[in-house]
Amino acid sequence: MRTHHLDEPGFADETEALLARFGPRAEIADYRTLLAARAASPDPALSGRLDPSVHAADLYLPVRCGSIWARVYQARRIPRPRPVLLWLHGGGFIGGSVDDLDYVCSRLAYLAELTVVSLDYRLAPEHPHPAALYDTYDAIQWLTEHAWLIGGDGRVAAGGQSAGAALVAGACLMARDNAGATVARQILCYPVLDFGQDTESFREFDGVFLSIKPGRWSETQYLAGQQVTPYAAPMRAETLAGLPSALVIGAGRDPLRDDARGYAARLDAEGVEVKHMEFAGTMHAFMNFCGVLSAGRHAVELIAADLTQAFSK
Repeated sequence: MRTHHLDEPGFADETEALLARFGPRAEIADYRTLLAARAASPDPALSGRLDPSVHAADLYLPVRCGSIWARVYQARRIPRPRPVLLWLHGGGFIGGSVDDLDYVCSRLAYLAELTVVSLDYRLAPEHPHPAALYDTYDAIQWLTEHAWLIGGDGRVAAGGQSAGAALVAGACLMARDNAGATVARQILCYPVLDFGQDTESFREFDGVFLSIKPGRWSETQYLAGQQVTPYAAPMRAETLAGLPSALVIGAGRDPLRDDARGYAARLDAEGVEVKHMEFAGTMHAFMNFCGVLSAGRHAVELIAADLTQAFSK
């Protein structure tokens, strides 16, 4: 497997400007700070705006906990049934929202001619692992059987960013191990695939927008003292054979960069079709800032082209 490095002069310059704008970032370390962070609305000037040619509507999907909120994006110009993409936001398993990704999801719906379902999965500490994993797994199962109700044509892919990518990877493992419905392709953007890792990218970039130091508050709230299984940390799976084909996207200045590299290499070595793309010069969560980071917009276009090709086979 060959890593495709994507590097344009603007990636690094735009990232530096954004990091300077944010200034030093303190990790969330208590519940009151978390609630304040959740209450803050995304700035469309940073995150990007909903594509005006895409219609967005909210609905509830039935899952084992009862129901879970989701936002559905469909391009107005495509009335026919189309493939469905389940998408999960990031946020360290404790934060983030579907509101963060109106640009990403609407552009994927438009460019790849998909119905995109953005899932508002349950968050820790109110709902520690495996709540969000079950929400993801159940959503995949429901969409596989019932996507026709929202204009689906029976084909389903799943993807996400950071913690959301981890949940997709874990749900794909769970589906394989339990003979559940599997997706046609998994899209893993700068995924969180393990805990307590000591990699070169951790040593070099920890604290660049994100910290993955062992024992951080978000990690302890999510795991809640439970044993770490491969469904929570997919890198620990004994084998990755039999998983859906994958597109893995990494960031060059991300403490999780080497996790993306390592997971893609393992998928390839164990017989899973995989493509690994790395955006040099940019940071973790760069797709959350498509309003100011051209790397984010480029990644959305790349994912759309990948899914268009995957669903054309």
